[in-house]
Amino acid sequence: MAILTGAGRAFCAGLDLKELSESDAYEATEETSQADVAATMERCSKPIIGTINGFAITAGFELALACDILIASSQASFADTHARAGVIPGWGLSQKLARLIGIYRANELSLAGNFIDAPIALAWGIVNRIVEPQDLLLTCEKPARDILPCDQELVRAYKKLIDTGFALTHAEGRALETERFRSF
Repeated sequence: MAILTGAGRAFCAGLDLKELSESDAYEATEETSQADVAATMERCSKPIIGTINGFAITAGFELALACDILIASSQASFADTHARAGVIPGWGLSQKLARLIGIYRANELSLAGNFIDAPIALAWGIVNRIVEPQDLLLTCEKPARDILPCDQELVRAYKKLIDTGFALTHAEGRALETERFRSF
């Protein structure tokens, strides 16, 4: 179990995309794809609770979406500014966001690079709940305490089933669930 949070006014403000887009040194190679922190988080067998205490911008938004449970401060905000910086996302935001909130909302959010606040993130299903900033860490500890007494082998298998099934069609996901049910 892990609880991921940022310091100060931001969960994660992302990379300097303007500098990145102007750099000749950046190429999407196997070496840079290994630095895909979001994919590493998604492969983590233990649940990750994202504690969104402030800004979650671009790569920071991608990191938030790689968490398994998201709890936001009332002061949290989210933005995908890839289009404004002239950089294509590389950690799954374009795919996961559209599946999570729908293609039309994802287009509006990502193509314009605008911010949404915590209440909109809650209404769109990006975060599980919103709490006041002073209650954020304590609130995030509760699901961790609720998960810890559960059979951890089952928790890891269930997390993997949910994550794997998310990328499949409904019928494929159901078949995978049946297969895992029979083999567990």
